[in-house]
Amino acid sequence: MAPEEREVVSELLTQTRQLVAPDDGTTGDPVEDMMASIGRTADPDELASRDPALARLLPDGHREDAEVASEFRSLTEHGLRQRKAANLSTAITALDTTRGDKLELDLGQAQALLIALTDVRLALGERLELRTDDDGDRLQHDIAEAGDAVGEDPRLLTGLYYDFLTWMQESLAHALL
Repeated sequence: MAPEEREVVSELLTQTRQLVAPDDGTTGDPVEDMMASIGRTADPDELASRDPALARLLPDGHREDAEVASEFRSLTEHGLRQRKAANLSTAITALDTTRGDKLELDLGQAQALLIALTDVRLALGERLELRTDDDGDRLQHDIAEAGDAVGEDPRLLTGLYYDFLTWMQESLAHALL
């Protein structure tokens, strides 16, 4: 993996980590912080205005019952955000400490990167409004039509990043088999 590619992937991982990282608001007292994190509840207005990419990464636990979804979120969201942010950090460190063109990872790093790539692709897919295969086909067509000018359109450039991450994730999954 070329250093330039690693740099782009690392930046996308970093941006995704910034999106999912919890707003800790810690007090420094471990017991108080733990109890506060258990009881955290999301404001319904905040949930309604949530970034669609974040909503994709942290979906409702129950689609038909808003009260059940809110209760589930209050019990799980903080921990889920912490795990996702930690996993993204592991993947970033693995990429940033690699030298040369060959990406060598231990099993834990490879698994973390595989999961992190899923999160980045979900966020990018939401930004690109990829809902159906037709949406993906249309994006591919637009990229092909743009030719060398693809970098001038942020949507198409994001589409190229999405494609590269898809290839990278598939290659990594095959290597782990």
